[in-house]
Amino acid sequence: MLILGIESSCDETAAAVIDGEGVVRADVVQSQIALHGPYGGVVPELAARDHVRNITPVVEEALRGAGVEASAIDAIAVTVQPGLAGALLVGAQFARTLAWSLGRPLVGVDHLVGHLLAVYLRRGDAPPVELSFPYLGLLVSGGHTALYRVDGPLASQIHELGATRDDAAGEAFDKAAKLLGLGYPGGPVIDRRAAHGDPRAHEIPLPMLEGSEFSFSGLKTWLARHVEQRGRPGSEQAMDDLCASFQRAVVEVLARKLIRAARAEGLSRLVLCGGVAANRGLRARTAELAARHGFSLHVPPPVSCTDNGAMIAYAGLQRVLAGQSDDLSVTTSTRTSLPRVTRKGRGSR
Repeated sequence: MLILGIESSCDETAAAVIDGEGVVRADVVQSQIALHGPYGGVVPELAARDHVRNITPVVEEALRGAGVEASAIDAIAVTVQPGLAGALLVGAQFARTLAWSLGRPLVGVDHLVGHLLAVYLRRGDAPPVELSFPYLGLLVSGGHTALYRVDGPLASQIHELGATRDDAAGEAFDKAAKLLGLGYPGGPVIDRRAAHGDPRAHEIPLPMLEGSEFSFSGLKTWLARHVEQRGRPGSEQAMDDLCASFQRAVVEVLARKLIRAARAEGLSRLVLCGGVAANRGLRARTAELAARHGFSLHVPPPVSCTDNGAMIAYAGLQRVLAGQSDDLSVTTSTRTSLPRVTRKGRGSR
């Protein structure tokens, strides 16, 4: 079985081909970082237009990389939620048209489910991942930060335990980098600079350490006030120290809440996923705490953490194996299909 996965939920146009064992035959990603960089964040209209320009050549390149014709594909999986409205429509319409022309099943995929299952992708000569259900997933990206209990590979088997009330962790990194004049995207550059800094140079309060919900807007406010009062760091070392301290605050909250939620749920298998899971500081700290508590931690390689078509193909494969598919009228949504338990905003619950 060969599954074509198409991803266009935000600022990457991606397509991949995987087989029935989750082996990635080809994975192509066209990034829009250069396009959005001057604005310090994703501009939805520009993103949609760039998807229109790139989706056909990206899919064609994925098929060439897999060494197959489109007619060899057994099913087509596409991200239908959540994401930017215009961006999602581009991928969904392309997938609908291709499925109709080939007479192949079409399966809509929730982007978050793709991230939570990306750990099972097999790239190169990697052996199958020894990870059984249930497990606790911490999904951390530019637009999402949440803890999930994953009892199976289908959306109906995934349950949110707690999410962010305001900014996502990746969003906090991007806003911090913008305040410090470090460019976009902020996460990778802060991670690189943090490796050379002192994480204890600044005592930044750790927000919302209790419970399963998150809040990172306060960290942005702390940094904004710091820059307003003291200005941007005047030396390379001072900048590295501030980045390291800011990253430590974000990472500590994420890692501690993952461990606390695992203990509360009685789960010993942990998965770290999403674009921010590529952060070296987060990977190291979660691995340290997991080992200390006797938990097994599974983290996809960085290429599987960021948005990609392979994770969409794998999530689609699970729907196909369960006998599920969608008709050509499948719609898109800016919201996830996973039931939310966290309410946005401040105040008591």
